[in-house]
Amino acid sequence: IVNDFKLYQNYPNPFNPSTKISWQSPISSWQTLKVYDILGKEVAVLVNEIQEQGTHELDFNAANLSSGIYFYSLQTQQYSETKKMLLMK
Repeated sequence: IVNDFKLYQNYPNPFNPSTKISWQSPISSWQTLKVYDILGKEVAVLVNEIQEQGTHELDFNAANLSSGIYFYSLQTQQYSETKKMLLMK
């Protein structure tokens, strides 16, 4: 049973070229999961739709990005969290 929103740290971290990002949601709601570079430029939109209640996981492939620090951010109407990840090629 999922009781609250939570964005987990990606695994593995550092990664090359793909990593798993997971989160949990206590309710079905519109959710957006985006990746940003160190300058705050959006580089990927991984989720932008209604997600069901529960735990979710996806693979992020960064083969087209250069090495560096990136941020991934989960946004809902009730919750917002951002975490850092490191791409090392």
